[in-house]
Amino acid sequence: MTRTLTRTPVAIVGGGPAGLMLSHLLALAGIESVVVEIRTRREIEETHRAGILEQDSVRLLVDSGASDRVLTEGDEHEGIDLAFGGARHRIDFRALVGASCHLYPQTEVFKDLADLQLREGRDVRFGVSDVSVVDVESARPGVLFTDADGAEHELRCDFLVGADGSRSTCRRAVPEPERRQYFREYPFAWFGILCEAPASAPELIYNHSETGFALISQRTPTLQRMYFQCPPDADADEWSDARIWEELQSRLGANGHTLHQGPITSRAVLPFRSFVQEPMRHGRMVLAGDAAHTVPPTGAKGLNLALADVRVLAEELERAVRADDPALLDDYSTRALGRVWKAQHFSYWMTTMLHSLPDATPFDVRRQEGELASLVASTAGSTYLAEGYTGWPTG
Repeated sequence: MTRTLTRTPVAIVGGGPAGLMLSHLLALAGIESVVVEIRTRREIEETHRAGILEQDSVRLLVDSGASDRVLTEGDEHEGIDLAFGGARHRIDFRALVGASCHLYPQTEVFKDLADLQLREGRDVRFGVSDVSVVDVESARPGVLFTDADGAEHELRCDFLVGADGSRSTCRRAVPEPERRQYFREYPFAWFGILCEAPASAPELIYNHSETGFALISQRTPTLQRMYFQCPPDADADEWSDARIWEELQSRLGANGHTLHQGPITSRAVLPFRSFVQEPMRHGRMVLAGDAAHTVPPTGAKGLNLALADVRVLAEELERAVRADDPALLDDYSTRALGRVWKAQHFSYWMTTMLHSLPDATPFDVRRQEGELASLVASTAGSTYLAEGYTGWPTG
């Protein structure tokens, strides 16, 4: 079968929020791109992911014209609750750092961006297969793929972007001697549910207890997202609704809170890992989002890091494309990684402070409670949490 050849200044592998946002920002600068994505649009829309957007992520969506719904349908949160030691303690973002974040699910961010790309007639190809990247060290790298109708394609570009998630094909195309990988796996996971119930709290509750961590979040007035710490090998199908609610209620009840219950519509076990690949550029190929780094979800950094990456990358790519000079991408990795490692530390800190370790002694548990008590009693400590949670300025 003959491959159809297409040429474009920028080829983007990955059509999630990071890839679509980058394509949009490039289009605003007058630069064409082609996006290819192995999942169908429906598959992405039905995959429930992160829900908290930092203030700069909200600004990026609004100021770029990608979304007004984030303001009209998103829920602004000006703080979070830390629950431990039999009580809840509010961290007031607005009072501490003059900032807030928005509860706006990643699926809605994706819908806004996908609808925008469709309205503008941009080249986004969902549901492709057999994706491979070729000639990544050449002057014109390429992407080979089969489209949703079974036709084979060859996409040649001046610059190639890997925004294809944590199982990135593009990341693996970097020769092993040219990459450094940093990895940490955690000895616990999150058991996550969606349930049909009223909100149990106006803002997120991060709950520490002797039996493990729990997070109470929201999605809509009638659909809620909740998590509790579990072993990585837990089988979600073995848990009845009654057992799930008993586990959640016991952890929150230890700190004086009762949850609104309702039918559980989905459940899944989410493993934890931290990962970074350096550098985030190899020749004319660059990585963005989960293709380059992943974080534990405790600090709500994953989607926000991806959007911060492409905001910087769009600036760097515009210069590189205009001059057809990959050297103009030299600053991208340095700029992006500065924020990535800050977020890695923040996510690791929140994770280890709030979760129960499998081999924890009574001393370890009481030490965690002492750390939490020190944090909520300290303006400096609470301010650091507020700064990290609402997001640092994009460098």
